[in-house]
Amino acid sequence: MTDLTKTRKPKPHSTSHPSLLRFNGETLIPTSILQSEAAMMARKSLLKPTLATILAIMAFYAFFNTFLSPINPTPAKLDSSFPFDSTKSVSLSKSEFYNSRKSMENSSPVKVYMYDLPRKFTYGVIESYLMARESLKSPVEDVSTLKYPGHQHSAEWWLFSDLIREDRFGSPVVRVSDPEEADLFYVPFFSSLSLVANPIRPGVVVGTAAIYNDEEMQESLIEWLEEQVFWKRNSGRDHVFICQDPNALYKVIDQVKNGVLLVSDFGRLRADQASLVKDVILPYSHRINSFNGDVGIEGRKWLLFFMGNRYRKEGGKIRDQLFQVLESQEDVIIKHGTQSRESRRMATQGMHSSKFCLHPAGDTPSACRLFDAIVSLCVPVIVSDYIELPFEDVIDYRKIAIFVDSISAVKPGYLTKMLRAISTEKIVEYQRELKESGHEL
Repeated sequence: MTDLTKTRKPKPHSTSHPSLLRFNGETLIPTSILQSEAAMMARKSLLKPTLATILAIMAFYAFFNTFLSPINPTPAKLDSSFPFDSTKSVSLSKSEFYNSRKSMENSSPVKVYMYDLPRKFTYGVIESYLMARESLKSPVEDVSTLKYPGHQHSAEWWLFSDLIREDRFGSPVVRVSDPEEADLFYVPFFSSLSLVANPIRPGVVVGTAAIYNDEEMQESLIEWLEEQVFWKRNSGRDHVFICQDPNALYKVIDQVKNGVLLVSDFGRLRADQASLVKDVILPYSHRINSFNGDVGIEGRKWLLFFMGNRYRKEGGKIRDQLFQVLESQEDVIIKHGTQSRESRRMATQGMHSSKFCLHPAGDTPSACRLFDAIVSLCVPVIVSDYIELPFEDVIDYRKIAIFVDSISAVKPGYLTKMLRAISTEKIVEYQRELKESGHEL
């Protein structure tokens, strides 16, 4: 087995591969592979066209609970021992993909009821964020004037704004006004923005804005939900929460864990809180400008690029080791940097002028850097043994990325020798796949 096809280590939260689910010996095709609204949504971010895919996965969850529950016709908690065969799970062929898509087109759309939460959980979070930074003096009357602050966990906004669209013709998801008709219940709390709404610690006053407390907001959300009839009906098992930041909803995660969680990874979630059986891995919003050129290595004078925090906890400790073995290499750029406008400018320049982009684990297994690399046509080199990737049933990541185990990656000279041996033709092949996968994402 070559270095480029080296098998990744088993992931602690998954006894399975996220590609195909199996039940009583038969394969179930996840609806995550079915029907995208990319053309309808047509927005700039890499993440935005995936929202119909996310909702389609939620549809699959509803289907599973409705038709495969042996006794109770209402949604039931999924057993973590649900049978998978990871050795036989593979990415779908193009013919399987299109046949499944056609099947979806002929099936009934999933019905989603989105709670009309108190304003403080949605637009109020945006207002609190802006007022804490003195970009807004007071709450507004016209919410259409509010602009959601862009950050790497913006999926909560795009999913919310997609569901409130009046024109949903052709969508695999129907928003219903009668909760009795719903397959799933979406709780549109902006949990990731809420986590960072207050840039200071509680008890410290900045400007004239009231102090915002994310923990109180989480607890208030649960209090509100516990008064809802449909939450009580199935203990929240047919409810959907988006908590893309690894710390989003951390205070109440045990109270919402029965539901479908839309997350970036399982890095800070226990096995009894999250699972590929019921939850969905989302892509990050990319934070740098897309590369507008064609495939090829012209202008890509650097072999390998990385810019980010050198020191991280948990699996991210490998970053310091990678710095030690790579920083002396002449054709490698590896720099310590934090989030800022200038850092994004430098990262854009570095990724656009490099053949490969390093993607080591951080505090959790994933980071937005992978999606920055995808839109840069900079072949990702993933050094994160337990990473889960979005939509692995659709995208064969072996065609767009190189996986290197942590032990090998920190051996002096290993990475650079391996990457230098990759031909120009192979790099161009990766880049073509990156372009295609960028559209799928």
